[in-house]
Amino acid sequence: MPDLDRRQIMALAGAGSALLLLAAFGFQWAGYAPCALCITARWPHVAAIVVAVVAWITGGARFWALLGAAAMVAVVGISVYHAGIEFDWWAGPAACSGGAAGIGALSVQDLLARIEAAPVIRCDEPAVLILGFSMAVWNGVLSAVLAVVWLIAWRRA
Repeated sequence: MPDLDRRQIMALAGAGSALLLLAAFGFQWAGYAPCALCITARWPHVAAIVVAVVAWITGGARFWALLGAAAMVAVVGISVYHAGIEFDWWAGPAACSGGAAGIGALSVQDLLARIEAAPVIRCDEPAVLILGFSMAVWNGVLSAVLAVVWLIAWRRA
């Protein structure tokens, strides 16, 4: 990226987040429903896009690059947590990992009503694997690359 200035690099990083969001919505449109953690991981990308736009408008102060990098580090953290749940390294949230907390207090009718009313997209079962890895893993890897791009923008004179 030798010919790009800080503002252009931040715009590139913001465009990367936009592309990842578009891909996520594309998978969703194709029938792969996102779990709660997948949706949570989208918000830092939204923040990075906003940061890139603000940086472009205001001239690209170094502060914005650090904020964009922090957003991508947040995505990496969410993605590592999510991938760990998928690989059974640790338990996920009961709301989307098949947890049964409080289930003993429900009658059979109440339990059936809950099941029918709220289909759960599980966080511990990948919707699709791409080259052997889940979308959570790919989101983490690509977001780590974007974090590096944001940091390159931060270091740019």
